[in-house]
Amino acid sequence: MDLSSLLGGAGGQGVDPSRLTQGVQEVFASKGGVEGLLGSLRQGGLGGAVDSWVSPGPNEPVEPQQLGQALGPDTVNQLSAKTGLSIEALLPMLAMFLPTIIDFLTPDGAVPADGGQGGLGQIGDILGGLLGGQR
Repeated sequence: MDLSSLLGGAGGQGVDPSRLTQGVQEVFASKGGVEGLLGSLRQGGLGGAVDSWVSPGPNEPVEPQQLGQALGPDTVNQLSAKTGLSIEALLPMLAMFLPTIIDFLTPDGAVPADGGQGGLGQIGDILGGLLGGQR
């Protein structure tokens, strides 16, 4: 699935960048920042992919369904409700954007000393750039 089809949304759903940003920020916050989210994803079986997102070098892709399982149904359902996107539209988008967001929030291949909490305000800028300047 390419970016243009994600932005158009599955089933005719468009992406509201502000709702997506707020939802993603809340997921990070609910998991305890970058460090907490990384721990959850590792426990969910995505350790190799997550490690590639943090370390310098290329980011390994992750399948949307694997990401959904690692996040857990409660988190996915809450994020779907917050963003207004169906789970079928949301998970491919997260699978595309989350590696870049994590990569950006873990400069120098490490989680910042504050656990990545300080960078959460930058998620809107990151997503805005990925969505072609929309915010």
